[in-house]
Amino acid sequence: MWHRLTIVAFGDSLTVGYLSPTGEEEWPQPIPYTRFLRRKTENFLRNSGRSDLEVEFLNRGIVGELTADMVDRFGRDVIEIQPGAVIILGGSNDLGWGMEPLSVVTNLKTMYDEALRNGIRPVSCTVPSVRGFDDGIRPRLQLNDLIKKCSGDRGIVCVDVFAATGDPAGRLKAEYSNDGLHLNAAGYEVMADAMFSDAVGTMISERLQ
Repeated sequence: MWHRLTIVAFGDSLTVGYLSPTGEEEWPQPIPYTRFLRRKTENFLRNSGRSDLEVEFLNRGIVGELTADMVDRFGRDVIEIQPGAVIILGGSNDLGWGMEPLSVVTNLKTMYDEALRNGIRPVSCTVPSVRGFDDGIRPRLQLNDLIKKCSGDRGIVCVDVFAATGDPAGRLKAEYSNDGLHLNAAGYEVMADAMFSDAVGTMISERLQ
């Protein structure tokens, strides 16, 4: 029997795939991680020899959003769609505005719990680090520890984007960012690799059983 798995990618500019301007391109077109996830998924399904499953990725990222904004539109952009899963990545902008990690994770918890109440599998994500602003690393570590704890408490998968894109010193790797804050194409691809390895690949395998 043919069936579909819909996965919503929900978040801010890191979900949009925002690229900072460069000397060669003033306004680069976004390269969302969902583009790479889709490609990996298509290859996985092709290699499995199965044609009875279609995986659809819906990107619902908005540049500049705070987690409170995400909570406000979660019903419209996630619950009403009734996807099989939602990947929730938010908090970087909150920290940039000086919000306390505990306040940020409270908003993230609201979204995790709302998804669970509606039969949607939430996938949490740590926020990536920064480069060139070491004072910004500590609050990210604090927020990420809280994200991991509340994910473990709920039994949901947490994709460690911070670890996937960071260097041994805890900074964002230079090869993954042009501005020290947003990712570049290589960074978004690494993010997608982690999401597929830790969460999406498992979901697909379960549907193929």
